[in-house]
Amino acid sequence: MSRPSPDHRPSTTPSGRPRPSVPGSGLAKGLAVTLRTMTKKTVTEQYPDALPDLPPRTRGVIGLFEENCTVCMLCARECPDWCIYIDSHKETIPAATPGGRERSRNVLDRFAIDFSLCMYCGICIEVCPFDALFWSPEFEYAETDIRDLTHERDKLREWMWTVPAPPALDPGAEEPKEIAAARKTAEKLAAAQAEPTEPKAQAEPTDPKEGEGQS
Repeated sequence: MSRPSPDHRPSTTPSGRPRPSVPGSGLAKGLAVTLRTMTKKTVTEQYPDALPDLPPRTRGVIGLFEENCTVCMLCARECPDWCIYIDSHKETIPAATPGGRERSRNVLDRFAIDFSLCMYCGICIEVCPFDALFWSPEFEYAETDIRDLTHERDKLREWMWTVPAPPALDPGAEEPKEIAAARKTAEKLAAAQAEPTEPKAQAEPTDPKEGEGQS
């Protein structure tokens, strides 16, 4: 049976007592780490002159696409920190046709997020059924006063334009149902418009005498 190498010897003796270490071995290991670090080239990002290259799925801040918001309050109810504040009112839409029925809709008055309470869990973005909230890689929104970290919908709207485009679909993936339905409808409409309209053929006279009289 071969003896273990000195590098793989157990730290304890067969009797269970700690094996005495070589004097100065800890200092030598520390100096070795220091020398390896000193020989490596240091890379320092010159922020803010050079902005960092952030990953595409960076959770920086939340942007609001106001046109898609239906004031369903789902994001505010599901938020574990209760940091989303929404105010709205109802408006009556007149009937589109005579004798029709009037409808009511919710109009957004205020949409604010308190980022001093937000823990960036992304639940509000996931539960939004109408794609009104998105992650933006924007991160430069520090304030000197914590009360200024409550940003209203105008600021959230500005951050919406910094949201990166979604990644391309897998070439082997199925086409989304919405796009497939719209494409089929467009193809049917184009086919109907492309069909030539054939002129109606004149009816031939059944009686030869009628033909001779007309000629």
